[in-house]
Amino acid sequence: MKIVIIGGGAAGASCAARLRRLDENAQILIIEKTNEISIANCGLPYYVSGVISERENLLVSTPAKFKNWFNIDIKLNTEVIKINRQDKNLELAGGEIITYDKLVLAQGANPVMPNFEGACFDKIFNVRTLKDADRIKDFISKNNPQNAVIIGGGFIGIEMAENLVHAGLTTTLVEAGSRILTQVDEEIAQDAQNTMIKNGINLILSDEVKKFSRNKIILNSGKEIEYDFVITAIGVRPEIKLAKEAGLNTGHGIIVNDFLQTNDENIYAAGDNIEAKDFVSEINTLTPLAGPANRQGRIIADNICGIKSNYKKTQGTSVIKIFDLTIASTGNNEKQLIQKNIPYWKTYIFSNSHAGYYPDASRILFKLLFDDSGKILGAQASGKEGVEKRIDVISSVMRLNGTVQDMIDCELCYAPPYSSAKDAVNILGMNADNILRGFVKPAYFEDLETSYLIDVRPETAFKTNTIPNAINIPITEIRNRLEDFPKDKKVVLFCNTGYTSYCASRILIQHGFNNVYSLMGGIELYKILKQMKQTLIKL
Repeated sequence: MKIVIIGGGAAGASCAARLRRLDENAQILIIEKTNEISIANCGLPYYVSGVISERENLLVSTPAKFKNWFNIDIKLNTEVIKINRQDKNLELAGGEIITYDKLVLAQGANPVMPNFEGACFDKIFNVRTLKDADRIKDFISKNNPQNAVIIGGGFIGIEMAENLVHAGLTTTLVEAGSRILTQVDEEIAQDAQNTMIKNGINLILSDEVKKFSRNKIILNSGKEIEYDFVITAIGVRPEIKLAKEAGLNTGHGIIVNDFLQTNDENIYAAGDNIEAKDFVSEINTLTPLAGPANRQGRIIADNICGIKSNYKKTQGTSVIKIFDLTIASTGNNEKQLIQKNIPYWKTYIFSNSHAGYYPDASRILFKLLFDDSGKILGAQASGKEGVEKRIDVISSVMRLNGTVQDMIDCELCYAPPYSSAKDAVNILGMNADNILRGFVKPAYFEDLETSYLIDVRPETAFKTNTIPNAINIPITEIRNRLEDFPKDKKVVLFCNTGYTSYCASRILIQHGFNNVYSLMGGIELYKILKQMKQTLIKL
């Protein structure tokens, strides 16, 4: 059997290696348009800055290794220009015809590169390949630039901004949207924005590039930014031209079934160029992430070799480092749930990275989204330590169709340097369970303007800082001051992070108050949200 794979990235390379491990006699050929195969694309920003010093460290594998270890042939710098499905062959740019029994489309996606007015393209770069990173490093080395501008506030844009700061450049990031990191919700993204600003990045939101002069970028707002070079990180566009011209079903990406087959049973597709079902909504979506691409390549190899294997939807689990901050998420965010008309509850907690009594514990903000049945729809977190391991646990519970009760039941490692006896995952599940059981009524930032606000912390804390228009009734006085709580208004209780107000609301609910709510995340979350609004106004 002859298998041809177009594309030597994560999906294509993993498919090829798995094929050989399953079938020693198969004839396997990878055709790659560039001069690179199986590189660690996610490490490119760190290579540009020198954090990763050795270029070879980004070479996950090489053509020589594929040949020597796996007896896999590779054609680099070779473009496929046509798929002839009826004859089961490919036409290459040079006129050569390649036949196949099974074909795998794994070309990934290409960077979006707008045709900016006045742009000097010898000073504008993107970061998709190792060659791209080499060009940026070479430019920096030869030209000693001082001012760099990043266009785009996604993963690559943010990582490039951080690494250019590490390299000593004055760095500006321009994002057309009202915030960076659309994978998470605003309150989580605010931590990232604060961290970037604190570390010297000039962050410009809700503005776009209008045109370029030789040394300045002019934005739609009229603001001008000096630059020595620019890196665009606006996003990627799936490579579907070949598939579309061959009559395969496409939408935004190539349409595949659960076995990653196209509408041609002899042609499979995987990676950034396919639409896969979203784990929460089951709606086809594009998710350009390395983890899913690698798994998809393996699944295709299994199916080609007669091992029935199906792809079980994409959760979109991701993590990003921003200086000393880590932000991670899984599943859908609040905006996505609203767009898809999926009903949900939400809750927030603040938790220490490890036991509070052990030195150097740091704060983590968690957000959990779930439905009436307790099904987990998504989770996000922001902090300095232990963030991604908690999101990984929640992602695993989701993958196994677990609920918030399963988060409570998780038996996780505990020792003071690492966690608490009740881990943040457990507490987040308990918090959600309390909401579903009606033990607490949740209130949020958007409820404050129309509610009667009561700060249940001690008077000394209330006098130090509180939410405007709130009165103070400490939790220790509630049982003796029940008459001070109105029953004809929505009463929102709050404290620092939400635990004290939860306890206070339990007292009142058991005394017959049905109009009492607890502010999820408390004053700490309120401050983040207020800071977010102020930052946007300032920017």
